[in-house]
Amino acid sequence: MDEPKVDLHLALNHGLSEEEYTRILDTLGRTPTYTELGIFSVMWSEHCSYKNSIALLKTLPNEGSALLTMAGEENAGAVDIGDGLAIVFKIESHNHPTAVEPYQAAATGVGGILRDIFTMGARPIACLDSLRFGNLEDPRSRYLFNGAVKGIGDYGNSFGVPTVGGEVYFEECYQSNPLVNPMAVGIVKTDGIISATAEGAGNPVYIVGSSTGRDGIHGATFASEELSEESQSKRPSVQIGDPFTEKLLLEATLEIIKDDLIVGIQDMGAAGITCCSTEMSARGKSGMEIELSKVPVREEEMTPYEIMLSESQERMMVVVKKGCEEKVDEIFRKWGLHAVQIGHVIDKDRVIVRNNGKVVADVPADILVLGGGAPVYHRETRKPARIDELHDLGLADVPAPDDLNSAFLSLIGSQSMADTSWIYRQYDHMVRTNTAVQPGSDAAVIRIRKTKKAIALTTDCNGRYCYLNPRRGAMIAVAEAARNVTASGGRPAAITNCLNFGNPYKPEMYWGFAEVIAGMGEACRVFDTPVTGGNVSFYNEDKITTRAVYPTPVIGMLGIIDDVSYITTQYFKDEGDVILLVGETTEDLGGSEYLKVVHDKVRGDCPAIDMLLEKKTQDAVQGVITSGLVKSCHDVSEGGIAVALAECCITDRENQIGCEVSIETELRPDVMLFSESQSRFVLSVSDDDVQEVISELGRNEIPVRKIGQVGGNRLVIDSFIDCTLTQLGEAYFNTLYRYMDKPPEV
Repeated sequence: MDEPKVDLHLALNHGLSEEEYTRILDTLGRTPTYTELGIFSVMWSEHCSYKNSIALLKTLPNEGSALLTMAGEENAGAVDIGDGLAIVFKIESHNHPTAVEPYQAAATGVGGILRDIFTMGARPIACLDSLRFGNLEDPRSRYLFNGAVKGIGDYGNSFGVPTVGGEVYFEECYQSNPLVNPMAVGIVKTDGIISATAEGAGNPVYIVGSSTGRDGIHGATFASEELSEESQSKRPSVQIGDPFTEKLLLEATLEIIKDDLIVGIQDMGAAGITCCSTEMSARGKSGMEIELSKVPVREEEMTPYEIMLSESQERMMVVVKKGCEEKVDEIFRKWGLHAVQIGHVIDKDRVIVRNNGKVVADVPADILVLGGGAPVYHRETRKPARIDELHDLGLADVPAPDDLNSAFLSLIGSQSMADTSWIYRQYDHMVRTNTAVQPGSDAAVIRIRKTKKAIALTTDCNGRYCYLNPRRGAMIAVAEAARNVTASGGRPAAITNCLNFGNPYKPEMYWGFAEVIAGMGEACRVFDTPVTGGNVSFYNEDKITTRAVYPTPVIGMLGIIDDVSYITTQYFKDEGDVILLVGETTEDLGGSEYLKVVHDKVRGDCPAIDMLLEKKTQDAVQGVITSGLVKSCHDVSEGGIAVALAECCITDRENQIGCEVSIETELRPDVMLFSESQSRFVLSVSDDDVQEVISELGRNEIPVRKIGQVGGNRLVIDSFIDCTLTQLGEAYFNTLYRYMDKPPEV
């Protein structure tokens, strides 16, 4: 079949600009072939090139003594945790596909992020999922939510990796643009990390794993455009996953790495063979010659264009050490997988693609890739007028409810605040038996076998805060992730991030992106948590309504727990224990869950935060935890102190205990209860240890006071809140089950 004639019109249809098409002509010195046009279009798409974001991303802190890879160097970040071991972790998005085909999109999102982990030689040990959907009153939102959760669960469960944490928010801005950000974590010996590199002229290039089909073609460019009515016709851009094949691929991959048979390996994710051949070549300052007729395909008459751009799942590109071909073939035969040599490494900066001997593409590798010659743009920024208007909110605009008890129950039972067991009970979070803290506490905790260590894992972001104040909202996202790690007994070590935004060509949108990057960078420098890598997802915007998602910079944080005896959970433990409130409560209602749920307002400025005080507070709390003085620790975040205390009472279903609390304050009662002031924790300690904890925190100039005692079967806060644990449970545990038509298991 003859390939279409390439011209500017066809280039524009491929998502390239006129300027970019002219640059291609200048680079090649001729008109590109149709296959070459496809190669340039996917590699210069936002999804692969980060052309609208990389200039700002380079300003983030990316160095640290424990880092084993720099951000962007490899498929995922790697952090040395001691004992000769490293943690490899990364988060990515699968947003646009989820809006079209939620089950397969979410499943393959998990599959893709897992491959990024084990292509570095690490065995996956955990997954997390950060989710955003529209209001569950809407049937389509329920359909998308149900499909995505089932896809995540089915893939992870079948593959055999525990899904141990995450978060979910329901907001109208995600109605047409759901966000699915899976995170994967693996473990590897520090001397066992392998690179995604092609080098050594003559070394064979293999494609291993599944056959190549037409699923996922132009998935990268699909992820680099706004959703529209035509998006439903792009279901072929959504890949189909097979977790059982991926499990076989994992074992075969780790075996060839362990036996030192290969030079480099990379997952065929976005842009498939195109991405691997160009990126691996550029990283190794080399090139490749490839013969497409040797690629195992599962559909008839596939064109070179289709084979090069296919995003079929469970495939890898491997550069094998010359002379080791037979051993590699034997290992993949043992696991029942394809392992076919499709080319070899060359010592010049070219990727030369043939089909039955005929050259269909001959392009320089470096010019195509992020960090090489791919386009880099500095977009216009403009602060939206809405920001100042939204910040204009006084306490007089927020009337106090007549019934605080009723307001509190509606808050704790709201879609975004309620229990998420409907989600995580579909996940196997105990497979491999290393899960020390299951979903439902501040952070998930995974034990590291044959050591005293554990790791704490969390994903965090309040998009509403970032909508109102993107810089401060991003700072709070980092601080909240760190608080969750600290509350679990860990010390924050590093982050990965998934940055979800609308159209970067809109100055107001790009202003928010720039502000988020600045805030994230500032917070990470304070916490000494370098950014190990991540993902940018633009164009999360609906062409029909022109509504974009809130700026949503999801922070995936790794914390290190130096001794498993430090592991701490949020639940109250024993009757008679004393409850301490660490930190000060101030009038921070802007962007709060209370303001949204009870007053139907998304207004005000997001909470103030002093990053140095935040760090000092967390260090002090970590100190009393590691001293063995704390029985439970929970950070105070969305919903304020009232919700935090309720979660301490009821989230351990096997040992629910009430409490009675009195908080002296000059604040209005609803502000005291529901303010989302930062840098706060709720601790429970035995009566014998109270003074020591207060003294230790006082020595560090951290505000702390006794506010009550654990005991009974009610939550009582002064004269404002008085609920039985049964009432709390009915409000908190039933919400998602009620919307999703499944009986709760309370």
